[in-house]
Amino acid sequence: MGRRARNVLAFKLKATNELLTANAGLAVFGEFIHGVGVSRWVDQCLPAPGSARGYAPKDYVAPLVLMLCGGGRSLEDLRQIYDDEGLRHVLQLKNTASTDAVGDWLRRMGSGPGLKGLGQVNQRVVAQRLNQMGSTEHTLDIDASQIVAEKEGAKFTYKGEQGYMPMVGHLAEAEVVVHEEFRDGNAAPASANLEFVKACQDAMPQGHTVKRLRADSATYQAEVFNYCDAQGIEFAVGGRWSESVRAAVQDIPESQWKTYADCAIAEVWHTMNETQRYFRLVVVRRQRQADLFDDDGKLQDSKLSTKYTLIASNFAPSYSAEDIYVWYGQRGQASENGIKELKIGFGMERMPCGQFGANAVFFRIGAITHNLFVLFKAVTLDESWQRHQVQTVRWRLLYQAGKVVRSAGAWVLRVSTKVLQLMQDIRLRTRQFAHAAS
Repeated sequence: MGRRARNVLAFKLKATNELLTANAGLAVFGEFIHGVGVSRWVDQCLPAPGSARGYAPKDYVAPLVLMLCGGGRSLEDLRQIYDDEGLRHVLQLKNTASTDAVGDWLRRMGSGPGLKGLGQVNQRVVAQRLNQMGSTEHTLDIDASQIVAEKEGAKFTYKGEQGYMPMVGHLAEAEVVVHEEFRDGNAAPASANLEFVKACQDAMPQGHTVKRLRADSATYQAEVFNYCDAQGIEFAVGGRWSESVRAAVQDIPESQWKTYADCAIAEVWHTMNETQRYFRLVVVRRQRQADLFDDDGKLQDSKLSTKYTLIASNFAPSYSAEDIYVWYGQRGQASENGIKELKIGFGMERMPCGQFGANAVFFRIGAITHNLFVLFKAVTLDESWQRHQVQTVRWRLLYQAGKVVRSAGAWVLRVSTKVLQLMQDIRLRTRQFAHAAS
């Protein structure tokens, strides 16, 4: 047998005119967002087309949401949705704008009322998630996150890269983005944090409130602390060193340090010039290995150096310093990973347009898509799915082959028997949730 015969497999390729889809699972997700009411909300909250022949807002937003949930990264990836005739027939996506038209729409929305309207849509999605959970008091994590983008007009960030620095407000227990603010790359992470916290509070659905706030040291600001105290919001915020903080830490008696296997913890009461009340300053002390080489590149003797972590908090004394330290550390798992999922899982690590406003609209649609996926997973999938990120759900559910046929005047989506029951359960739970929420 020749080398060529050994290097190929014995199958043939042939074309078919049958309606096929490689995204059968995306169809049940599309049905879910339709059942929740997203298309209706989009048309209600965003400007109508200028003529009867124009595309409705949902004709732009729905394909973008499907594309981002399906793993698309750019406007050109919309073609994968448009070219999937089987998926379009099942979801009744009759009107599909070109990628150029979508880009023009993003620019129009970015310079008009688009952000406000999409914010209203996101508020309704968040309300569905919070009502589905049942709790009314929530933890808000805020953080700035860099997006590298060599776009015209994009500014250089403090990390020295050209791009944007959006601020994201994430509700830890619900795992959704309650509000985000797209910012220029040169915006300092510490700028307008009080205004952002207020905007997150204003975006909370009726009957729900921010009860706790976590943030890094960029939010170590007297005005934020005063606002939280006035609003009854408990906070834990990364601290910053100053001469007064350094003196306070040095004055802690050694007897007040509680020693653990990897650290020692103590606390003092502290204040800033503008704060209206004293706050607790939790101090975590660790020993770490010093640099192996000195500044001249010479090998130096092994020695330990001391590293301190500061956490400012207004928690009641019933919470120990250790409680505050552990709870503050949970922001990494609860929300930093959620923001990472927004950026990497839903394609927000890159922006499609050269205009700031257009990218702000795209980023907000990305946040809505993220929140819809969280709601979809919580409502329609059982407990074994809840720990999975979107990439795993794509491989196991969304990327399923299907055949679309016409039968008795209705479209039928035929899928493998291995996933048929799962998809039937998803559709049943979608109908039950949509009925209960209506």
